[in-house]
Amino acid sequence: MKLRECKPGMTVKVQSISGQGAVKRRIMDMGITRGTEIYVRKLAPLGDPVEVTVRGFNLSLRKADADILEVEPV
Repeated sequence: MKLRECKPGMTVKVQSISGQGAVKRRIMDMGITRGTEIYVRKLAPLGDPVEVTVRGFNLSLRKADADILEVEPV
């Protein structure tokens, strides 16, 4: 499943990052790497952005960024 499809309150684990180039590098620089647990805090009314907690930090990700993260529930 994609991170974009997750509901608030879910904790998921990153399986893969399907992006390329600068987009993938930016996501990885935020601390989102394979095996990292992500807690989905909340979604904006139209689903963009998604607020998540990664490694103790709160991040907001665009739908396009959340769509390249393949995750599985923990």
